[in-house]
Amino acid sequence: MTYVVTDNCIRCKYMDCVEVCPVDCFYEGENMLVINPNECIDCGVCEPECPAEAILPDTENGLEKWLELNTKFSAEWPNITVKGEAPADADAMKGVENKLEQFFSPEPGTGS
Repeated sequence: MTYVVTDNCIRCKYMDCVEVCPVDCFYEGENMLVINPNECIDCGVCEPECPAEAILPDTENGLEKWLELNTKFSAEWPNITVKGEAPADADAMKGVENKLEQFFSPEPGTGS
């Protein structure tokens, strides 16, 4: 099992999860984070830290595409280990539906 970041993170990107991860398995895109499933130790400390409720265990039904997305982009985006600033409109973006189709960016973030 591993944890995956889902579309609730897109344009919310609070990054509270980054600071509690004991193995630094988060990677930063322009407008979301992903988890490297090969580095995740399944500890689960990140899940309750996410204000957007974007982190879920991959054992939940329907998360196959998110496991693929996390795997792909964690190999392309820079590692992030320090919490940065959330986007100014993060709270307004919480709960917005279909964020993957509307807002996802494959561009990397800056990492830290």
